[in-house]
Amino acid sequence: MPAHPAGPRHEDILHAAALGEPPQDLNALTAGVWPLTAGRQNGTLTIAGVPVTQAVTEFASPLFVIDEDHFRNEARSYVQAYEGADVYYAAKAFLTGTIAQWADAEGLRIDVCTMGEMEIALRAGVDPQRILFHGNNKSVAELRHALDAGIGRFVVDSFDEISRLSALAAETGTRPEVLVRVTVGVEAHTHEFIATAHEDQKFGLALADGVAAKAAQQVAQDPHLNLRGLHSHIGSQIFDAAGFEVAAHRMAGLVAELTSQGHPIAELNLGGGMGIAYTNDDDPPQVADMAAQLRAIVTRECELAGVEVPRLAVEPGRAIVGGAGITVYEVGTVKPVDLGGRSRLYVSVDGGMSDNIRTALYGADYTVVLANRESTAPPVLARVVGKHCESGDVVVRDAWLPADITAGDLLAVAATGAYCRSMASNYNYLPRPGVVAVQHGAAQVVLRRETLDDMFAADPAL
Repeated sequence: MPAHPAGPRHEDILHAAALGEPPQDLNALTAGVWPLTAGRQNGTLTIAGVPVTQAVTEFASPLFVIDEDHFRNEARSYVQAYEGADVYYAAKAFLTGTIAQWADAEGLRIDVCTMGEMEIALRAGVDPQRILFHGNNKSVAELRHALDAGIGRFVVDSFDEISRLSALAAETGTRPEVLVRVTVGVEAHTHEFIATAHEDQKFGLALADGVAAKAAQQVAQDPHLNLRGLHSHIGSQIFDAAGFEVAAHRMAGLVAELTSQGHPIAELNLGGGMGIAYTNDDDPPQVADMAAQLRAIVTRECELAGVEVPRLAVEPGRAIVGGAGITVYEVGTVKPVDLGGRSRLYVSVDGGMSDNIRTALYGADYTVVLANRESTAPPVLARVVGKHCESGDVVVRDAWLPADITAGDLLAVAATGAYCRSMASNYNYLPRPGVVAVQHGAAQVVLRRETLDDMFAADPAL
């Protein structure tokens, strides 16, 4: 177990100071951060009319609650804003059979990056032609399964994969539609761990040294593959189009180069990365505004390059499901800690880094409120922490919570629909939480809560 620091870290005190003054109303639900149907009834937080107290009583805590109307509304917004383009739901954000069916019903395609994600989408009834297969290390078994299933698009990430896919296509008598993932050398304004377009990283083929062009030429000349387009991805949690503008300019140059060699490009996929609001300080653009900017950028850059504008594609994941989900925890231990003239309340909950690794991994910020009741107690500086045997097991690093918070209270953390349950683990042998979808005052199980038997099923000694 990592050693605990002897006292408060200087950077922790600075971060707490940067939190600013407490809000006037600790019970308020900031629009844009909480799900569309969030509200309070008799002081209790509700989503789609379902009180979180009722949901926890029925399904236990921790519990993920997904606002179905919010998800569907965001999906429709993307489909409408990108009319005439292809919108793929990024399965890695969060995928279940139910989520795949919602996405499909709202007109979204789905991008997957593993056999498991692919199989969920297929078993949920998604047309394989509307599935795009990502991944930097697709196995022979995965590629064969995708070819047999008739997956619509393959995004190749290396020369090894091009050769592997070609051999399998020849063996199976198929001719898959292929996009080449291009590393365009653009690093979006985001955390270095989730910025994916600079050259020194595992994804894609570099544009700068001509490797991407060589890969596209190899695909185009392969009798077993069909070069359909190019793909790029510049990062995550992006709030403006500046990075996309540079990426589109460079991609348009590659489109022109390949077209001049007799290899026209039909599709240009700019990836995902559109951001959401986690706190009141976040101000993501409207979907329609970003879509209009991306269309204008791609059109202008292609016209300047003298090539026909390819069909555009984007891959939002977090932007659709992130804000739709919350996590509800039960408070256990409440402990004040002196920060050298300023105190902080450590509020321990019954989950933690096993259901939300993002705070520990990325330093992510979140919004949290007391959920089972309203309080008029004065605000105190708090840190919401989990129950794992790690000092870095933090859910919300700095927050204002009412001073009367106590064991048995419920806390709700907003904007946890993406990359929380999908990255969940059984660290310290905690069962992964259940997920329920709520709509019109009713809740349905999307993923049931794991049991001890579920966790121990793979251990032959148990």
